[in-house]
Amino acid sequence: MKKIKDKKMPETPFEYTLSLISGKWKMMILYLLSEHKIIRYNELQRKIGSITYKMLSNQLKELEVDKLIIRKEYPMIPPKVEYSLSKKGQTLIPILDSMCEWGSKQKPELAKYI
Repeated sequence: MKKIKDKKMPETPFEYTLSLISGKWKMMILYLLSEHKIIRYNELQRKIGSITYKMLSNQLKELEVDKLIIRKEYPMIPPKVEYSLSKKGQTLIPILDSMCEWGSKQKPELAKYI
């Protein structure tokens, strides 16, 4: 497994939280895992749509390193790999729900600025 770059230790709790969920796809991956509980790689890629194989792999590795998801590999040919939220990852879901709620309330208002 390729080593992921060492991250600079965040100085504040806010920075720490953002460091875990920053990136274009991480929040969507976490949200899909919360909806489906257990999901395989190809199904996750199909549900996201426009994410590349490399980007999804990188985002999943980072989420796994940060202990937000669990990767379970079954010893079979071809290999079967499933992803699920860890207990730590599950604690982020209320935050993501709040962000979605805020976005749905603000979206009509934001349209007048576009």
